[in-house]
Amino acid sequence: MAILNPSISGRPVASVSKRIDIDDVCRRVAKQSYALIDGPTVADLLTGFDSAALADWDAFATSWDNMPRDGHMADGGTYRRRRHATLAAAASSNTWFEKAHQPHYQGRDFNTLNGGIARHYQPIEASVLRGNTLASLVGLGCRVFGRMAPYYPWHIEVHQFRIETEGDFVGKPTPEGIHRDGVNFVIMAMVQHRNMASGESTVYDLGKNPLRKFTLNKPLDLAIVNDEQVFHGVSPISAVDRRRPAVRDVLVVTFRKQF
Repeated sequence: MAILNPSISGRPVASVSKRIDIDDVCRRVAKQSYALIDGPTVADLLTGFDSAALADWDAFATSWDNMPRDGHMADGGTYRRRRHATLAAAASSNTWFEKAHQPHYQGRDFNTLNGGIARHYQPIEASVLRGNTLASLVGLGCRVFGRMAPYYPWHIEVHQFRIETEGDFVGKPTPEGIHRDGVNFVIMAMVQHRNMASGESTVYDLGKNPLRKFTLNKPLDLAIVNDEQVFHGVSPISAVDRRRPAVRDVLVVTFRKQF
């Protein structure tokens, strides 16, 4: 089991490595159906589009401390907190707009644990949803997927997830197991974690054979997957120090073509 730095928080830092651009990201996703981008490079990408892209990072990250518990866990688990928002973007547009708040739905073909019902979650707080950081991350998805599929408008869902655990209990980032989300593309971004062990992600081919294992560790470490071509899953987390709680805070943004 991988033991991570027990406290990963703070502001993302700029990259000191070779810069990549949107075309590089598109090529990676097109070639292998996923892309992994380290946090400093993501910060570099975002601030390259807008120097103020991460201006509200502290408030953005702190907002994970104010989330209600997920009341739709069919396994009875109390280890997940969650907020949700629904957005849209026009074809080939780098900007997005808010839709009326609505429930989240997945068929049981994609989520055997919690699927098959409309799940109502509290909305993402307006100041966070309209803040620079979240807007820039959703905008990054619009730029990438707008180039990869330029003729489709997008239905976009944004999820704030906190997985928490303490003592000998574990928290499950993907309690449904190895899965697809039933969309076209998924962005998963690390925000912060504290006192966390494991939380290893794996991307699988359509035969559920592992393709790549990795851990989203630093702020803004990012994974993008083509949800039609690969499965993914994350191992349960536990606490490094069993006397203190552990948390894993992640932003997930899904893009689904509107026909």
